[in-house]
Amino acid sequence: MFSAIFLTLLSVALAVNGALYTHPTHLTSKSYDYIICLTFSRRSAGVGGGVVAHRLSENPDIRILLIEAGPSNEGILPVQVPLLCTSLNPDTAYDWNYTTTPQTGLNGTVLDYPRGRLLGGSSSINYMLWTRGSRDDYDRLARVSGDAGWAWDALVPFMKSVETLAPAVDGHNISGEVDPSVHGTSGPLTVSMSMSVPTDRLVIGATQQLEEFPFVEDMNSGSPIGMGYGQSSIRNGTRDSSATAYIQPALARHKNLDVLLNSHVLRVLKTGSVNGVPVFRGVQFATSANATVFTLNAAREVILSAGAIATPQLLLLSGIGNSARLKETGIRAIVDLPDVGQHMQDHPLVANIFNTSSQDITTDDIQRNSTLAAEELTQWQTSRKGFMTMTIATQIGWFRVRDNSSIFARGDPSAGPTSPHYEMIISDGFAASRETFPNTGRFFTVVTALVSPASRGSVTLASTNPFDNPIVDPNFFSAPVDIAIMREAIKASRRLVSAPVFADYITGEFPLLAAAQTDAEIEAYARSYATTVLHPVGTAAMSAFNASNGVVNPDLTVKGTIGLRVVDSSIFPFIPAAHTQAPTYIIAERAASIIASHGSVPFTESFLPV
Repeated sequence: MFSAIFLTLLSVALAVNGALYTHPTHLTSKSYDYIICLTFSRRSAGVGGGVVAHRLSENPDIRILLIEAGPSNEGILPVQVPLLCTSLNPDTAYDWNYTTTPQTGLNGTVLDYPRGRLLGGSSSINYMLWTRGSRDDYDRLARVSGDAGWAWDALVPFMKSVETLAPAVDGHNISGEVDPSVHGTSGPLTVSMSMSVPTDRLVIGATQQLEEFPFVEDMNSGSPIGMGYGQSSIRNGTRDSSATAYIQPALARHKNLDVLLNSHVLRVLKTGSVNGVPVFRGVQFATSANATVFTLNAAREVILSAGAIATPQLLLLSGIGNSARLKETGIRAIVDLPDVGQHMQDHPLVANIFNTSSQDITTDDIQRNSTLAAEELTQWQTSRKGFMTMTIATQIGWFRVRDNSSIFARGDPSAGPTSPHYEMIISDGFAASRETFPNTGRFFTVVTALVSPASRGSVTLASTNPFDNPIVDPNFFSAPVDIAIMREAIKASRRLVSAPVFADYITGEFPLLAAAQTDAEIEAYARSYATTVLHPVGTAAMSAFNASNGVVNPDLTVKGTIGLRVVDSSIFPFIPAAHTQAPTYIIAERAASIIASHGSVPFTESFLPV
């Protein structure tokens, strides 16, 4: 990590282009058209704001400030090395170390809820899986918002504008593993295929032997149903994030972008009104709870890209939310938007572990053998090759529960027939976070994740102190259909490894899974060992311009305000059946286009005290 002194010198060195600052007093400019809040208090995001900043900075006539609560992402080895991604949380310096409320549907378990505390936010600590979701996911978004621009076909150019598809890191032939025609060729972010591992032939062989698990050449085509090869945001064997792909290149090329690190946004401020509509173009921030509070006004817009936990907390602290509840907490309500912080959705997962007869080196050996791990790290440092270039998944499958009227008696929560109910993440090794890693043995993991949940949670204020964590309640498995889908997904994982191709490889089930045989036992096992994929959305949901519900309009402006916009995963009214980093990059690319095309009215209203 850069020292504070070096970063201060670097900000001066970059002054001919963009500048990177480590303290508010270092800012040389006090005038910005757009202020983008990447992080707030104890939550990081970064994808949406990084994309918007990069695209807006291409216009030399506007000036942009990004405010990031954490430090730089530069020089942090576990951030760069893909396989070390699991070491970045929880309880590290790069994680805000959130926790949930006790989850009733998980037997009262309190879950860690990590998010990235550094430039690039969670895109700098996530598991890098690259999945867009289904055609039906985006077509439903278009219907709900009343804006056809959010439909799949309309978004394809933005999907491609994010990406550059790269060869596999180990140089193997990826023909048949990916469809290049559905990917971009010149986008900022690199998407690549993983190195080959011995279990590839087993998983793909099962798709040829079992009709239930068809092979899908490219799950990012809009029709993901089936089992296919995983794609990741990895460039030349190294993590690619919103920091490395968007923010840092923009800083190097454009003099109109500044980035302020180590600064927490406390709230957005009302700076005026137009025809009775409040204008929010002020930002209040500080380096710590006891430090000096600074205030800046944007000439055009404040853009919140703080994520599905911090964005609603920030809105609530700013007087935007349920008026009655705000009054109860002692906050003056300025805009009554009852849906702020409500309708939270996330993907729960269960890691299903199988014993194997494997004689090959796997990630299990690297985890146990420090000498081997050091050798692999040396190989990565010298050539960007080997096991360290991998993420957690070799293949990923997306499936729908077999037609069962009892499960969907109250309706199907998925977006449509191209959208899955559950996901299978295949890992050549032991990939469970709530089960103790054994001292011996080699394992095969089929992670099952519920990707079309009906359960809804919330993010609410614990206090009016911006440095206090909000109350995060995903409310997992509160809808009966969710536990039913997870039960069927776990049963499907058993059917997958029962394929003849696995006969000499799978030698049994890990004891905790083996003990769950009846439907009731499988549901109890899921409640005992489920955790989260960390994909929160929905807490500042999009709705149509004339809708009485929702938080943001189809152009992502906050309802009932002027000068305030949200660009992050909180805007999804329904969670995509995907790992949410790709969908968030996609919505951010379109958001940047909307802002650049239509702009905003410059700040000319008379200032009104808050």
